[in-house]
Amino acid sequence: MKKMNWIVGIMSLATVFTANQVLAGDISINGSTTVLPIAQKVAESFMKEHPDVKISISGGGSGNGIKALIDKTTDIADSSRQIKPEELEQAKAKGANPVEFEVAYDCIVPVVHPSNPLKNITLDQLKGLYKGEIKNWKEIGGEDKPVVIISRDTSSGTYEVWEEKVMKKERVFPGALLQASNGAVAQAISKNPNAIGYIGVGYVDKSTKALSVNGVTGSKETALNKTYPISRALYMYTPDKAAGDVKNFLDYVLSAKGQKLVEEEGFIPLK
Repeated sequence: MKKMNWIVGIMSLATVFTANQVLAGDISINGSTTVLPIAQKVAESFMKEHPDVKISISGGGSGNGIKALIDKTTDIADSSRQIKPEELEQAKAKGANPVEFEVAYDCIVPVVHPSNPLKNITLDQLKGLYKGEIKNWKEIGGEDKPVVIISRDTSSGTYEVWEEKVMKKERVFPGALLQASNGAVAQAISKNPNAIGYIGVGYVDKSTKALSVNGVTGSKETALNKTYPISRALYMYTPDKAAGDVKNFLDYVLSAKGQKLVEEEGFIPLK
């Protein structure tokens, strides 16, 4: 798992909040902050082997990446959710025909401050917390302290998967504190003993405490066998059929070497 100072470094370099480019070059990648570390790690390795190819990477969320895909302002859109039917229609209306590449698996993990004694939480309890119905930790077996709810913003693919799998299409209550990236959520949790949030499994480190859900720990095994209830695939999309250096890069992501890099980042390879 990554160290917090590494996360902060990636956030500042990739300018998650401003979505400026990290590296100048021939292939542009935009989108999900969950997929961002995978894209960064694989791009660094790919460019070492292909010094004539330069890759620029920016974050900002899955929604922003797919919007750039629709507008044909990025070569690859990173997304932690599948593209929506209406987004496909918008892309086709602009002459694009998006192609999906499943590049990894992930568990969305509820996290609390390391001092929190709680170890497990149920889906129903998570929904109650994020609807604003559960307001004190003692209501779910914790200490007598108010709960601070931290969530991703609505442009995030992670938020949309959370809304689907945990909230069952109900909205997170307005009192939640919204953060623009996985790294920002992890930082907020690490500084607040009363807080709960959710992040991709690759972002879990000693600064936060991961909770099991319905008695199941988020891991490689539980994601692949689908026993962990908040697991998902991670994607890269191209506006049209990949060719040239873009195709070579995507082939590299999906290769044995690329999938090893996925695992090194704390995420789950496809096999």
